[in-house]
Amino acid sequence: MSQRDYNKEFRDTADHRYAYNFDFDVMHPFMLRSFVPHFKPGNVLELGSFKGDFTKRLMPHFTDITCVEGSPEAIAEARKRLPAQGINFVEGLFENVQIERKYDNIILTHVLEHLDEPVAVLKRVNDEWLNEGGRFFLVCPNANAPSRQIAVKMGLISHNSAITPAEKEHGHRITYSLDTLERDARSAGLNVILRSGIFFKALANFQWDRLLNTDIISPAYLEGCYQLGQVYPDLCSSIFLLCERGK
Repeated sequence: MSQRDYNKEFRDTADHRYAYNFDFDVMHPFMLRSFVPHFKPGNVLELGSFKGDFTKRLMPHFTDITCVEGSPEAIAEARKRLPAQGINFVEGLFENVQIERKYDNIILTHVLEHLDEPVAVLKRVNDEWLNEGGRFFLVCPNANAPSRQIAVKMGLISHNSAITPAEKEHGHRITYSLDTLERDARSAGLNVILRSGIFFKALANFQWDRLLNTDIISPAYLEGCYQLGQVYPDLCSSIFLLCERGK
């Protein structure tokens, strides 16, 4: 297997961004809103913290935060943007990083689809890092999001779970749906206690970024998309599994 350059994978390309304003301004707040009712008191481990955008949203809820990130450039940027107190940054790959503690909350958002060995990493979450009674928050982009299904009908991608050239360049290895995500979680020994989705989405991220710069999209419309996502999780931008440690 060729050596991966995690610094290169998170950089924007000419026709595709690694992360959009839609991710930071819409999805992050709604992800946190979905998580908060299930947080356990104690510490939190964020696997794949990128430049610390979601980490910053965790700070009002936790005073003991550990972030593991494979890109040294991303960690350097996060350290500049976030206060050192209460946050421990660890540079390393999830497959072999050594973490000597257990955690009451573990968060893995939009990261699993980048991993070469996702089940092996999920097994480390279950066997090594998650406290008994702790919670694991697992979120991935959804293969069945209407925006992807529309792209199939337009002939832009061959099937719902296809990996586009741009996604491959950013390190994607798989596009999950609810059934395949639960398959991998259960294969790793995790106990899935909640299946849900975050934000009904019929437009691509770049289209959302353009709309968010206008007055076409109101806060009420965003709220409606979030609530509709609770009714139709398989039509959401992202799918969400809440897990506990399995036997």
